[in-house]
Amino acid sequence: MGTLGRVVYSLGKAARTTGQALDRIGSRMQLGYTFKDEVSKHQTILSIFGKSPVIGESTFVAPGASVVGEVHIGEKSSIWYGCVLRGDVHSIKVGSETNIQDNTLVHVAKTNVSGNVQPTIIGNRVTIGHNSVLHACTVEDEAFVGMGSTILDGAVVEKGAMVAAGSVVTQKTRIPTGQIWAGSPAKFLRELTAEEQASLTGNTSIYMDLAEVHAHENSKTFGEIEADKALRRKWDVQDDDYDSHLGIIRSKRPEIEFPNKMISKGPH
Repeated sequence: MGTLGRVVYSLGKAARTTGQALDRIGSRMQLGYTFKDEVSKHQTILSIFGKSPVIGESTFVAPGASVVGEVHIGEKSSIWYGCVLRGDVHSIKVGSETNIQDNTLVHVAKTNVSGNVQPTIIGNRVTIGHNSVLHACTVEDEAFVGMGSTILDGAVVEKGAMVAAGSVVTQKTRIPTGQIWAGSPAKFLRELTAEEQASLTGNTSIYMDLAEVHAHENSKTFGEIEADKALRRKWDVQDDDYDSHLGIIRSKRPEIEFPNKMISKGPH
């Protein structure tokens, strides 16, 4: 955003704040005839204690996520719907091309049982599955944390290691490269196969492309959204068999195209 854009944005914010203040004054003056309109105060990007998130320009942060305080996120990463990255009492660092999936919580430690003050560090090309909790831990490059897992203070998931879904990695546990650990508490299960190791980076490519699609959809204007709705209604009433009998040729519903054609049309 250029200088002019920042000025316009600041003026708009001031006007809205003033309008809200005037509305509150008017409501009080009307006594019992007030109308209270609840507006969400959620902010996706929030500064606290003088610390502001630093996020790569090509990174997708979904609406409804919360990135708070001293959080650094590299390029081409994705923070999905419902995630909370709360860097209030220490820092969080997320590398590039990493995906942190829906409803995951990432926090840090100011005090813990060992008395250590610890940040959370997540490397490059890392996958963090849905509904995971990462607290004051380190997840190195190209590692994989399965959905619903918990990684506790001081734990380290080494490069190319995997934590199975639903596992609890206890404090100060170290999961070596090339291994998969599972359970609560997590224990060594077996060595990863060559195919599994290759899939770790393949999954990050899928999510980079998927994030690009979501970013595009979220950037659409109201007019573009309404136009999409009209097209869907049009396609819903089309019948190829009926049209062929009448010799009618209509525009066809386009196939979903993903960036670099990396994503299949199947579920993920």
